[in-house]
Amino acid sequence: MSGGPAVRVSIESLCEKQVQEVSLDGMETYVPPLSLSQNLAKMAQRIDFNQSDESEVEEGTSLESEWKQEQPQVEAEEDCQEEGMLHFQPSLWPWDSVRTALRSALTEMCVLHDVLSIVKEKKYMALDPVSQDNTATKTPQVLQLVSKKRALATAASVLLKGAERLSKSVCENQENRRQRDFNSELLRLRSQWKLRKVGDKILGDLSYRSAGSLFPHLGTFEVIKNTDIDLDKKIPEDYCPLTVQIPSDLQGSAYIKVSIQKQAPDIGDLGTVNLFRNSTVLISNIHPRYPIPFIHFCSAQNVLLCKEILAQLSREAVQIKSQIPHIVVKNQIISQPFPGLQLSISLCHSTGEKAQRCSPDRPDDHLYVLEHNLHQLIREFHKQTLSSVMMPHPASAPFMHKRLRLAGPLAYNKNQINSLQQNEGLLEKIIKQAKHIFLRRRTARTIDSLASRIEDPQIQAHWSNINDVYESSVKVLITSQGYEQICKSIQLQLNIGVEQIRVVHRDGRVVTLSHQEQELQDFLLSQMSQHQVHAVQQLAKVMGWHVLSFSNHVGLGPIENIGNASAITVASANGEYAISVRSGPESGCKVLVQCPRSLNKDQKCDVMQDARWAQLRGPYREVQWSRMEGRNFIYKMELLMAALTP
Repeated sequence: MSGGPAVRVSIESLCEKQVQEVSLDGMETYVPPLSLSQNLAKMAQRIDFNQSDESEVEEGTSLESEWKQEQPQVEAEEDCQEEGMLHFQPSLWPWDSVRTALRSALTEMCVLHDVLSIVKEKKYMALDPVSQDNTATKTPQVLQLVSKKRALATAASVLLKGAERLSKSVCENQENRRQRDFNSELLRLRSQWKLRKVGDKILGDLSYRSAGSLFPHLGTFEVIKNTDIDLDKKIPEDYCPLTVQIPSDLQGSAYIKVSIQKQAPDIGDLGTVNLFRNSTVLISNIHPRYPIPFIHFCSAQNVLLCKEILAQLSREAVQIKSQIPHIVVKNQIISQPFPGLQLSISLCHSTGEKAQRCSPDRPDDHLYVLEHNLHQLIREFHKQTLSSVMMPHPASAPFMHKRLRLAGPLAYNKNQINSLQQNEGLLEKIIKQAKHIFLRRRTARTIDSLASRIEDPQIQAHWSNINDVYESSVKVLITSQGYEQICKSIQLQLNIGVEQIRVVHRDGRVVTLSHQEQELQDFLLSQMSQHQVHAVQQLAKVMGWHVLSFSNHVGLGPIENIGNASAITVASANGEYAISVRSGPESGCKVLVQCPRSLNKDQKCDVMQDARWAQLRGPYREVQWSRMEGRNFIYKMELLMAALTP
């Protein structure tokens, strides 16, 4: 070994981990290695902190003596090796450094304990502050006052400079905020209204030209920066950094007044529609945070729209040729939809603080439809104007409406082309809607008057909630109280149009009535008289009686001024008794009873001696209908049939 160079040999243990378990299939389970904290705890358990210092010193001296004895041998071995070999001196004990650190910490703690005990008990040492000479630092009182005055002056100058800077910054902030508020309000205004800069002015547009309006009014307003506020005073809450200048003819409030009147005193004024009257109030209630210019713009735009509506209606009133010409006087248009009926459309414009208000005594039933429809009509007119100009397809086609471009390929005749070019104007549509509203209101009043005046039979009206602007429908049922299940023969469907009423019966028959109120009333009275006869027919079937004859239009007897009378004849089950009923719209109901001859002793005949002739029915005798008990006609008829049934 000493003859050759030293060779480093790496020795690896056979198993770094201990085997914990060997399973049946030969799989070995190893004990997991200790972590650093576990290894430290394991090594610390080997330290004996109760051992005295003398034993440690003796142990240290013994270890040193052993080490000195072994040192010559180690030096001899190292000399045998070649120069340049690394020397390794193993530690005497692995926890020697830990022990040394603990001993030094213990020494310092003991010293600190001794110092604290000396200071606390004050037996061995006293700690007193060092006394100073007051005569050396004492200054005259005059010099103190001068120094204090200089210090106060310096502090006052600093405070004054700071206050001046603060006031300047506040003024600059207010000016910047005012400028910033003006820009922000201008940006907000630009997001809702059309603005443009012409020279050094900012102009806006209130017209509906972008929506398709052809009204020549420009509707221009000017936006000006508000500089009337004093920066030294507190800014009010309703302060607006900008002001607007609206044309004088668009200031104030306006609304369109539409009234339908009839000269007859029984109908009177049907009502007044105030269009766009409360738009400013509604906007201020819904949007309380909106600035004042926004409300002014809405009012001015409302005035502009009302003027456009009146101008369009006046233009059409002059151009339309009707049997009764329309009258245009200043801001009012007068038309006559029906004979004796007057339609008035006028513009009410108020430039004061309080707008003109109509009388609250006038009813408002169904008149909101005119307001809504007039608003929709002007919007549709704008849309139609905006979309009427469209590019031709193909590009070589003439520049006109699409349906007119198809007239050539589809071979339209003159009448078809004229029908394509004819469009109803705004005034014609309003007149048609006014006619429909008047006719519908008069129909409802006629039905209500008959229902309140005539108790038997009962008439019921069921109005449809979904209607058209030119057509409404109502279902009329004529029934008898307590007999609704067997008396369902009269069911009418009234389709109320513009100038006429279409009546559809249950069996599909259609009757057309004009706009005259008397005609509708006569028709309903005729149907109510026929209901009594139909009810007797249904009751006879239930009671077991036989119907001998039935007719809705009787040709005998007195002539009715309204419609025709109807009659029915029924006989009992054994044929002994017969009841004949005649009902007319004006004459009312008349009931006749025919009894067997055997019951009439006054009319015995000596010629016919055979007993079988006695079973024949005798002459008819009228029943005093008013003296019978019962709540209605069908109830009395039921009692009569029950009394005559054997």
